[in-house]
Amino acid sequence: PLILFGIATAFSPGPNNIMSSYSGFNFGFRKTIPLMLGVIFGWTTLLILMASGLIVIFQKYIFLQDIIKILGSIFLMYLSYKIAFSSVNFSNTSKKPVNFFDTFLFQFINPKGVIIATIVVSTFIDVQNNYLRDTITLTTVFFFGAVGSQLTWCFIGKYLRKFATSKKFIRNFNYSM
Repeated sequence: PLILFGIATAFSPGPNNIMSSYSGFNFGFRKTIPLMLGVIFGWTTLLILMASGLIVIFQKYIFLQDIIKILGSIFLMYLSYKIAFSSVNFSNTSKKPVNFFDTFLFQFINPKGVIIATIVVSTFIDVQNNYLRDTITLTTVFFFGAVGSQLTWCFIGKYLRKFATSKKFIRNFNYSM
């Protein structure tokens, strides 16, 4: 169940995967590596922090999850606007992709990520028995899920670029992302 849940949550569309696909499309694989690493290590750090006790705070002060949902949603609307209305440019030289630090920090206000981390830690970690084993297993499964999903979504964007023969196609792709 943990692996299936990990695959479903890692590969489903969400802010991280859409950013990776958008960046792969507009900047290529190499320039998207910092973004992907920021997602992978930020997400893994979030899971470790949740398993280390942060979940107790979220369970006790439920309003914090609402604050994260609101702040994260505002940021996602801003990000969506920037992506949808980004300028169409056939040369990748003038654009600058999202960096490691920004995507690393984004994991802590990403509504999908925080909710999933809360669910998996509270569901799949037995704090009474085998806490360390469960934490390592969960972190490993979701780390590799993040690696796989980031690579997959980046390559989807990168290879869709081959079909980008017009500014209209690029504008429509950016808008759909």
